[in-house]
Amino acid sequence: MSDYILQMEHITKEFPGVKALDDLTFQVRRGSIHALCGENGAGKSTLMKVLSGVYKAGTFKGKIIYEGEEKKFFKIKDSEKAGIAIIHQELGLAKNLSVIDNIFLGNEIKSNGVINKDEQYRRCDKLLKKVGVDVSPDIMVRKLGTGVQQLIEIAKALNKNTRLLILDEPTSSLTEADADNLLNLICELQKDGITCIYISHKLNEIFHISDMITVLRDGQTIVTKPVSEMDVDKLVAYMVGRALTERFPYVPHKSGEVVLETKGWTVHNPDNADKLLLDDINIYARRGEILGIAGLMGAGRTELAMSFLGALKAKPKGQLYIKGKEFKVKDPNSAIRAGIGYVSEDRKGYGLVLMADLKNNMSLASLDRITKGGILDKNKEIANAKKYILDLRIKTPSMLQKAQNLSGGNQQKVVLAKWLLTQPDILILDEPTRGIDVGSKYEIYQLMNQLVEQGVCIIMISSELPEILGMSDRIYIMYEGKIRGELSKDEATQEKILHYAAGGE
Repeated sequence: MSDYILQMEHITKEFPGVKALDDLTFQVRRGSIHALCGENGAGKSTLMKVLSGVYKAGTFKGKIIYEGEEKKFFKIKDSEKAGIAIIHQELGLAKNLSVIDNIFLGNEIKSNGVINKDEQYRRCDKLLKKVGVDVSPDIMVRKLGTGVQQLIEIAKALNKNTRLLILDEPTSSLTEADADNLLNLICELQKDGITCIYISHKLNEIFHISDMITVLRDGQTIVTKPVSEMDVDKLVAYMVGRALTERFPYVPHKSGEVVLETKGWTVHNPDNADKLLLDDINIYARRGEILGIAGLMGAGRTELAMSFLGALKAKPKGQLYIKGKEFKVKDPNSAIRAGIGYVSEDRKGYGLVLMADLKNNMSLASLDRITKGGILDKNKEIANAKKYILDLRIKTPSMLQKAQNLSGGNQQKVVLAKWLLTQPDILILDEPTRGIDVGSKYEIYQLMNQLVEQGVCIIMISSELPEILGMSDRIYIMYEGKIRGELSKDEATQEKILHYAAGGE
């Protein structure tokens, strides 16, 4: 028996105008946790789609040797039958079905053509215990948190006798506690003989659980090494092709006048009259500063941002002042006209029209600037798209490329371009670097510094404490819809932020 469960040899995959994989070779040892790293657009997801049958045999060059035999997968079902399961960043569960129905969907246990419910419940209980989930098999998936849904996705994979488990950015939407649970589970599965390919931009996770690391860049294998022979600086240099001397290129900013202020800002929960989404928020933000908003998931950070846009069901009470004048929030259009831009934490759901091309996506929030008499100035739209593709270094064969075909980091840059075209005075960035690579993160941080130097006020919401500490001039910490603490850059530490974020006085 070979030491390698998987060998992918000389894999080449091309799309119109782009060679996504270029004579790439990738090997995974049996029983290992093998990290696959690289910038967005390096070829990680494309390689895994080749492996799992999303891109069927014949649409790429090269060989897949799995368990010592050459395999040709023409659909996902083929790779699943072989014992390969892939769990994508966007979970594939049917939210309106129960836990048990999801686990056995398309893989039902039948006796004489009839579903054997008793056996399914028995096996479901066993699988849920295996992944550490204590919920009723009959509960609807939509009622469960993202962390639990992630574990149910793994239970579904284990039900198919998976021997090679691929996880693509599995913790990008999880709380720290849920992420720790998932990482512990992966290590337990390794003890049971399951091999794992782990894709993540969170370098601390890579070093915590991996045995081996392979780095891809521009569709090619750059290096494969044991984790013991790597450190963060080496890994980043392999990924981006150059050394990043500082992960957070903070520069001191000269803050100016207050451009946003709230007094008694309160929002009731529209689904529960006795509960407040935002409770007596009193904050201010200055021109030319990066204001960090920290807090645990559910603390009200995103609700605060959306309340400034008039994008919540409930109307806020209290006062909101924009550039010294009270602003009555009506809807997002009025907020944009007042100088507020908002980069959502969910770029695919709220930031982009995935089926539209890049130039159309960039124009969405600033149509009033490029239309005359209701007619779109296409020349101006094209000129804008060219400028921001160049300025933000968006990797795309054309401005006519559909947004869905870009990597996560490049999609994020398109969303940023959309809001920069509105020429905002206040730019709210909600989880601006979620799910993107270190190189793209660095470029976004540099862009933030440039905008602040130009006098833009940036309000950055982030769950990553190193990011909050590394880039913020001042930090507010939220807990259960309230501002629990305020820290200057000099005062701020991870311990202090977590103290306030957990409700401490």
